[in-house]
Order: sequence, then structure tokens, then C-alpha cells
Amino acid sequence: MTPRGIRNCNPLNIRRSKDQWKGLAERQQDAAFCQFKSLEYGWRAAFYLLTRTYYHKHRLYTIRTIIRRWAPESENNTEAYIANVSKLTGILPDEPLGIPSERPTRWIALGAAMAIQENGTSSLDYFAMLRGWELCRQDVQSGKL
Repeated sequence: MTPRGIRNCNPLNIRRSKDQWKGLAERQQDAAFCQFKSLEYGWRAAFYLLTRTYYHKHRLYTIRTIIRRWAPESENNTEAYIANVSKLTGILPDEPLGIPSERPTRWIALGAAMAIQENGTSSLDYFAMLRGWELCRQDVQSGKL
């Protein structure tokens, strides 16, 4: 069975909120998580959250600080999540990821590893992920959510 995050075109399982993400599906049928029109839009939102909200707004620079906020202990085995993402990316949990515009491969790797943690490996579309990164970077430059 296809994982929920992939069915929702939401590879990092972004929770529903008041945010009106670009590319949201017209009908939101999942009570907990956003549903997007395509995986590209789901990846775009994920990278926007990671690079704009978490990095720039909340000043979270490491896998450990990002995952602790993304996947809190009340809902996840946060330490196992951190360890797996660190192992997959080859980036130490407390190592700064760098500025997203200067170290994009580290941020893309973070997103991929988080999606693997959320959904497993068999359903990921890495080309959609890269297109989502490009959409995010274009919209970051223009200031769009």
C-alpha cells in the first residue's frame, strides 16, 4: 500500500494549518495532513518550511534542532528519527547544515532523508523532489508562501 504522505503528495507529512500553501488540492480529505495537487507542490512546501521557517525564522541549523521541532517526542521516537536522518545524510546531528542557498545539496539530502523516515524508500520520486526544490527557490526569491 502506498504510504499516506505519498498518497497526499505530502512527502514530509505537513500537518494541516491555517497556511494556504501554493498547490494545495482543492478538496482536503485528510483530517490531519495537507494534500497537494502534485508531489512537486508537496516538496515545495516541505523545502519552504525547512529553509524559510525553520532555518531563517526559528534559527534551527542542525538535524537535531530541526527534527526535535518537526517530530516531537509526543508523536515520534525523535531520537531514532534524528539518528536515521543523520545516518542517511552523512551529516552529524549537531553539525550546522549551512545556508540553504550556499549548501543546497545538504538541505535536499535532509528533505530526502526525512521523507524516507516518514514514508519508506519505495515510493519516493526524486525528480519531483528536485522540481519541488526549484519551485521553492523561485518562490523564496519572490516572497510567496
